[in-house]
Amino acid sequence: METLTETKVKSDLRADRPWVCVVWDDPVNLMSYVTHVFILLFGFSKEKATELMMKVHVEGKAIVNSGTREEMELDVQRLHEYGLWATLQRDDEI
Repeated sequence: METLTETKVKSDLRADRPWVCVVWDDPVNLMSYVTHVFILLFGFSKEKATELMMKVHVEGKAIVNSGTREEMELDVQRLHEYGLWATLQRDDEI
């Protein structure tokens, strides 16, 4: 049986887990455009950007970055400005 202190520690540790930025597949954007946006916004190599774009295309989504909630909110906003469908969520909710 867990004590109240153990429960508090577990919830405090959960709060420190990073957030992730998830890009979702959409029927609108070309694969070459998605790759271009990944290179432009995140500085990925063409190979890394292509790998992530293919993951979005095949699996329906890909995690493109992780960090604090505020950082991921900014990434999502920037991706939206380029017309990509992106969301943020905790890394343990994927």
